[in-house]
Amino acid sequence: MKHTLLIKDWLGSFLSLFFPHCCIVCGRPLAKGEECLCTMCNINLPRTDYHLRKDNPVEKQFWGKIPLERATSFFFYRKGSDFRRILHQLKYGGQKGIGAIMGRYMAAELLESGFFEGVDVILPVPLHKKKQQIRGYNQSEWIARGIAAVTGISIDTESVVRQKNTETQTRKSSFERWENVEGIFELHHAQSLTGKHVLIVDDVLTTGATTVECASCLAEIEGIRISILTLAMAE
Repeated sequence: MKHTLLIKDWLGSFLSLFFPHCCIVCGRPLAKGEECLCTMCNINLPRTDYHLRKDNPVEKQFWGKIPLERATSFFFYRKGSDFRRILHQLKYGGQKGIGAIMGRYMAAELLESGFFEGVDVILPVPLHKKKQQIRGYNQSEWIARGIAAVTGISIDTESVVRQKNTETQTRKSSFERWENVEGIFELHHAQSLTGKHVLIVDDVLTTGATTVECASCLAEIEGIRISILTLAMAE
């Protein structure tokens, strides 16, 4: 067994000379033990730290729209920033593993603040089945997997279904975003979430239209409590 591990370690080191894993942000080869981000880019990641602030800007974005327990986003998504590559490669580059890695990073930092306290289930915002077939995966689900790996909280991918295949939100105005997502989700197995505290997980928060529509679908469940966590928040 020990001999096999040594061979695998040697083979990994040998291959890394020719096919090095690189930082998704700056492109530098990653050192042993680094995943996705090099240490410097991890340090410089524009974190919001909103999980440390009550009534933070993310929570305020949902006030009066859904019954909210708490909400935060991990880092700022700024136009022109090199850190935008994290989301771009996750959503369009086929690198689903980035979601799990960033989910672990995020959960590990939020864990000590008590953000996950009392949460019963993680619900990643679903993609329409056609879009998921084209992409090959749901990026929000992979972020949720990383969170679950750290927190031990189970993931629910069946209770909410995306029944309408909408156009991308990227180039839409705020009003068009809200109009585009109206009625796109359908609730299944509502009884399994009765009295539960659900954490909705998504990749990036912009207007919050998609997240609100997903949460509104859950709001009719008796005793439901809802919190929201996104990997990034657009500025």
